[in-house]
Amino acid sequence: MLPHSFRDLPKVRDSISYLYFEHGRLEQSKLGVEYVNKEGRILIPAANLTTLMLGPGTTVTHAAVRSLARTGCLVIWCGEEGVRFYAQGLGETHKAYKLMRQAELSSDPDKRMQVVDRMYRFRFREQLPKDLSIEQVRGMEGRRVRDAYAKAAAEHGVEWTGRNYDRGNWNAADPVNRALSAANACLNGICHAAVLSAGYSPGLGFIHQGKQLAFVYDVADLYKTKLTVPVAFATAAEEPPKLETTVRKRCRQAFRNMRLLERLIPNIERLLDLTKDPPLPDGFDPDDDPALPTPWWEPHMHGDGQ
Repeated sequence: MLPHSFRDLPKVRDSISYLYFEHGRLEQSKLGVEYVNKEGRILIPAANLTTLMLGPGTTVTHAAVRSLARTGCLVIWCGEEGVRFYAQGLGETHKAYKLMRQAELSSDPDKRMQVVDRMYRFRFREQLPKDLSIEQVRGMEGRRVRDAYAKAAAEHGVEWTGRNYDRGNWNAADPVNRALSAANACLNGICHAAVLSAGYSPGLGFIHQGKQLAFVYDVADLYKTKLTVPVAFATAAEEPPKLETTVRKRCRQAFRNMRLLERLIPNIERLLDLTKDPPLPDGFDPDDDPALPTPWWEPHMHGDGQ
């Protein structure tokens, strides 16, 4: 049975992280949403699923998309192994106050740098020097990430010549770069779902700006050196026959071990200094009934009754 409202759904922290499908069909059956290919049918746990990533060769029915939207499962249409993003579905809230706060912080230079400073401290456990430009902060982060790559390569005995891949030719990249791309795509998908689920905009970033998923990249970067970098290098070192599939499965386990879904939204709220909900506008919660008229639309608020 489909939920009456988003309040009936599990919290993001209690959900399954993601599933990735390609070369198949999603359709609505009597049992629910199912994935169908030449090997058979798989029932999708839509109400308990955070993100569904649809790769090349997938088709989906109108009824299936409707069910996924009503259960709060974010649908992402992506390229092979999730390395390109094409489109997205909806999140699990109709509230906008967090989006308003995000827009305020992102558009004010001083407040933006305060968030950047909190993100840097969260990620590296160090205070940023004062009076740095955003370009200088990006440079400092870039050096830290390059050091993390070099350290992981040394630990796992993987040859590393730098981050290098061609979006138009997936197989041209070396195994460790393909593993990193596949792992980061999974992490970006989960962070994207959390951002939308909590009511934020994926495009209003702080360190990243001007990109459709700028805030998603900001959030994902907080966890890469602890999650996707170790998984990618360890998996590439083993040279499994299905590299990307193995990476995705290990990422899912790493997310579970870290309790990532439980931590994502509270961490975002702390970084944006938004740990308490403001009073409900117009005295009602939009997530209870998004179509319920507010007092501004009720007839008794107008003298002519129209």
